[in-house]
Amino acid sequence: MINHNRRKRLLSLLGEHTALTVEQFCHLLNASAATVRRDIAWLAERDMLTRTRGGAERLAQKRGAFALSGETFQASLARQPAQKRAIARHAAEMCDNGETIIINGGTTTFLMAEYLAQKRLKILTNSFLMAERLLTTSENQIIVPGGQIYREQNVILSPFENDITQHHYASKMFMGIYGVSMLGLMEADPLLIQAEKRLLGQAEQLVVLADSSKFSRKAGLILCGLNRVNCLVTDTGISDAAAQMMEQAGVKVVTVAPEHERLALVG
Repeated sequence: MINHNRRKRLLSLLGEHTALTVEQFCHLLNASAATVRRDIAWLAERDMLTRTRGGAERLAQKRGAFALSGETFQASLARQPAQKRAIARHAAEMCDNGETIIINGGTTTFLMAEYLAQKRLKILTNSFLMAERLLTTSENQIIVPGGQIYREQNVILSPFENDITQHHYASKMFMGIYGVSMLGLMEADPLLIQAEKRLLGQAEQLVVLADSSKFSRKAGLILCGLNRVNCLVTDTGISDAAAQMMEQAGVKVVTVAPEHERLALVG
């Protein structure tokens, strides 16, 4: 098993078991103790897990019992707002009237709502705010899954496998994400992983909306590998190395400039 696949599997095991010893990793990964220790050290340096005496554990969740790990919705919305708005605008332009699409509950994806107001789509979303906004500003058909509303992230999540998601198919899923690395798309909370995997399973194409800062952010859980991503929409601040990493994984990379940059170029 090559390095990045083995490390992705190691993180996946921690998502399932919370903590494991080196010996347990060796058995589950069919790898030597020396290899496992190197992988643990590599991932720990990047804040993707916590090293323990004799093994590793999933990154500790620091929020309350009724909140998800990671930033609040408002804190994330304030990060790179011009870049996120430009990305959202382009993503909305990728939607054709009559399509069924899925949009997850991120801040960049939420900004798509403004540009979808004149569309005629069927939209499945677990974003409470997006559903509310589109219901009042557009004639799109809106579908939401059942579950608990998490106020700080404004998403609707269910811990159960058999929700309405399985009854809907979409040509595209637009996904905001916590972070991106060579191992794949990263999230900070197991409940988000479960819900987004269900959504992802119902979409033909995956379009990831990620501003350039997402390539320097790390989390302890992998949602999926880069080979599942069809297109990345990002801003012009993406590094050459990050763009090359995505393209080598077979991902189409689209870069868009914030409005103030585009106006400067025109001027």
